[in-house]
Amino acid sequence: MAFNINDIRSQLTGGGARSNLFQVEIPLPAIAGPDAAAASQKLTFTCRATQMPGATISQVPVSYFGREIKLAGNRTFEDWTVTVFNDEDFLVFDAINGWMNSINTHEGNLRVAGPSPISYQATADVVHFGKQGDEIKRIKMVNLWPINVAPLDLAWDAADQIEEFTVTWAFDYWTSDGITS
Repeated sequence: MAFNINDIRSQLTGGGARSNLFQVEIPLPAIAGPDAAAASQKLTFTCRATQMPGATISQVPVSYFGREIKLAGNRTFEDWTVTVFNDEDFLVFDAINGWMNSINTHEGNLRVAGPSPISYQATADVVHFGKQGDEIKRIKMVNLWPINVAPLDLAWDAADQIEEFTVTWAFDYWTSDGITS
């Protein structure tokens, strides 16, 4: 078969999806603090980077007469990470740390959020857009909560840069139209 560039071009619907056309929507629960709703809105605009979450199906090896076969095991979901621009009001930074504090306080080692995981979990969406501004894919992460806020790096030689911090989230599973049911 002869190489033809038009064959490749014809297979890239819309000219291919662009990794910079996305937004993250995380409705921070009220336990994140009095400004949770405002921080949620700001997070949509200040989330600089993330990824569409993946999934893994484990293997169950079974041996029989010296031969090993592999069977499908359970599906697992790796932790999800977002990188957020910080600004001088620290609204998003404080709200996410407030959320974590309600799950486990700094000094008292107590859960303020309530005894049920429902009290501290939320649902987040990663929305992927096409070049015309239309939504082409939405991934919904279910029962999400922050497990790590990375340190804010400060440096005298970091001129002309906006602070960033990374948040790692645990979640139970993700869903998306056309993939999950």
